[in-house]
Amino acid sequence: HLIETGICKPKTLGIRGGSNGGLLMGNMYTMRPDLWGAIHCAVPLLDMKRYHKLLAGASWMAEYGNPDTDDWDFMQKYSSYHQIDPSEKNYPPILVTTSTRDDRVHPAHARKFVKKLWDMDPDLPVYYYENIEGGHGGAADAKQSAFMTSLAYDFMFATLTKNAESM
Repeated sequence: HLIETGICKPKTLGIRGGSNGGLLMGNMYTMRPDLWGAIHCAVPLLDMKRYHKLLAGASWMAEYGNPDTDDWDFMQKYSSYHQIDPSEKNYPPILVTTSTRDDRVHPAHARKFVKKLWDMDPDLPVYYYENIEGGHGGAADAKQSAFMTSLAYDFMFATLTKNAESM
């Protein structure tokens, strides 16, 4: 609606989400890269083939399914890690953030996703930050939380402003 009504253009539209919203951000990145000028993907669940083997992942199998069964036929469609397309040349800038001490969504999801993108094309605008403290919220205290929020908004502002100026 925002694009159709002319309020913005894809290059000036940013999205942000964490945890299950990080799964959504990963899917927006891989499924509809044409719609976004910037994406912040925080403490994301991205590898649906192995999520149940990491930390609390096994407790989510009733919600997401069991990738070791026929469920994988459907699950792979929203496993962002597995949906990265090497032929896609227009992925938008993305900031992926995680926490080393996240006890819910293992930081391996973010690490593997970013590594795969960097290996595919080192020139892609892919940025990564891992806080060594904190938990699933990405920060251990108010100061770290303010830093993480500032990092995300600075990325969004700088990226979307640059995109708008180049139009």
